[in-house]
Amino acid sequence: MRVLPGGKQQLRPRRRLRQDGADLSNSAGNQGRCGARSSAFLIPYILFLIIAGMPLFYMELALGQYNREGAATVWKICPVFKGVGYAVILIALYVGFYYNVIIAWSLYYLFSSFTFELPWTNCHNSWNSPNCTDPKLFNASVLGNGTKYSKYKLTPAAEFYERGVLHLHESRGIHDLGLPRWQLSLCLLVVVIILFFSLWKGVKTSGKVVWITATLPYVVLFVLLIHGITLPGAYNGINAYLHIDFRRLKEATVWIDAATQIFYSLGAGFGVLIAFASYNKFDNNCYRDALLTSTINCVTSFISGFAIFSILGYMAHEHKVKIEDVATEGAGLVFILYPEAISTLSGSTFWAVVFFIMLLTLGIDSSMGGMEAVITGLADDFHLLKQHRKLFTFGVSFGTFLLALFCITNGGIYVLTLLDTFAAGTSILFAVLMEAIGVSWFYGVDRFSEDIQQMMGFKPGLYWRLCWKFVSPAFLLFVVIVSIINFKPLTYDDYTFPLWANRIGWGIALSSMVLVPAYIIYKFMNVRGTFKERLAYCITPENEHQLVAQGNVRQFKLQHWLTI
Repeated sequence: MRVLPGGKQQLRPRRRLRQDGADLSNSAGNQGRCGARSSAFLIPYILFLIIAGMPLFYMELALGQYNREGAATVWKICPVFKGVGYAVILIALYVGFYYNVIIAWSLYYLFSSFTFELPWTNCHNSWNSPNCTDPKLFNASVLGNGTKYSKYKLTPAAEFYERGVLHLHESRGIHDLGLPRWQLSLCLLVVVIILFFSLWKGVKTSGKVVWITATLPYVVLFVLLIHGITLPGAYNGINAYLHIDFRRLKEATVWIDAATQIFYSLGAGFGVLIAFASYNKFDNNCYRDALLTSTINCVTSFISGFAIFSILGYMAHEHKVKIEDVATEGAGLVFILYPEAISTLSGSTFWAVVFFIMLLTLGIDSSMGGMEAVITGLADDFHLLKQHRKLFTFGVSFGTFLLALFCITNGGIYVLTLLDTFAAGTSILFAVLMEAIGVSWFYGVDRFSEDIQQMMGFKPGLYWRLCWKFVSPAFLLFVVIVSIINFKPLTYDDYTFPLWANRIGWGIALSSMVLVPAYIIYKFMNVRGTFKERLAYCITPENEHQLVAQGNVRQFKLQHWLTI
């Protein structure tokens, strides 16, 4: 271990695994978030990976590695854009509020799995409604009125999730939350304690934890895949997965979802990559890391689709319905459909334990990344926090625990849905857009390329420079505009959120986005000099401020803006 000029401790072997592990484990859980989508989703996903995901992933790794700073202080390269750093830190914090709740659900399911008969296999439990339908007696005629099986909420698995875990039936909507459920509160507390002790010493502890959290999900995913493709009906599910419905490409939501998913799966835009890369060796080949990790991420997402659709095919075969009738996404896939499928297998207890251990490790690894981005980003900016890192880590962990309590009330799923939709949707795309503009246009692609050459001995190729300066920003701007234009009032199943809830959601989204223009105004007003001098100091790297006094401002020359 050695201390680098930027004050970072060098822990090379563990650090690299921590960075790559966080990104790769995100990809293993990728299909859990984007759900049971056909290959039509993969077309925009791969396209966006090539023109935006990979270039911005590479940019963030190089940015953090060269400057050795967190998401906020890295903007010493262009001080006026420091608000972008604060925005992504706030977004990462918002995500932590509800992401830990999903991990707590996984832990609750894991505890519930240690029984001879899984609790979501029958209708004889205290939480079941009188209308609960035994899956053994289920057939297509039970649905009626064109209702899809995935939307049928009277199965034992669906009732265990919504009535046994969430107690959603005791809430009338987001205006009627109730008190936190004590069982979920304990699970959430356990998750937060694990996260705290994984992060309190920085990469020295998180680098050790990742040996389990980053590798175990791959082993489990492989086991589930092999077992899934042997089930009856699995072939029909896989065939549906590989069938491309080009008509769906006309839907704007498919493209928006693919764009958002790119940043969730790669971790770009959350400050995670910048924070972790700041611990790398100065001459680390981050170009190789970006290509390798992004590619494995996409391949993992594709392979996990086979594991999911083999189960969907099996469920469709068991209930004699169409594949599209059982296909779902998000929580419905992870906490209803998959557990129900597992309950029908021989040795169901074993498979349930294995599956939820995978979800638990995936969630902890991803949450560690988000919290590390917050802690490193603010600690690098405020030295008092860096001097008391353990106390600060405790404060962040405890703060996320308190705010997450809103998500484990009877109506907590409504709060979680609100945060999931608004906290890191349009706002994360906007933050990455501003990041790309700040680096490529104001700092300069040519200067950024020279920084990379200092680290690795070669400049990025023309493709990367064109993507950074033109393609990625244009793509991000388009997606941000389309996501705003195509916004529809928020819903959860049959429940429509009231207007005031949608306004709160947009308030949450804007609370991070507004930090960008707010800091621009703050910085400009706090710099002394004429209008031109203030502007020069705001957009010139801090280590070149002496050039401003000499009147040699690079950004005031046309060549700076035209160079690629």
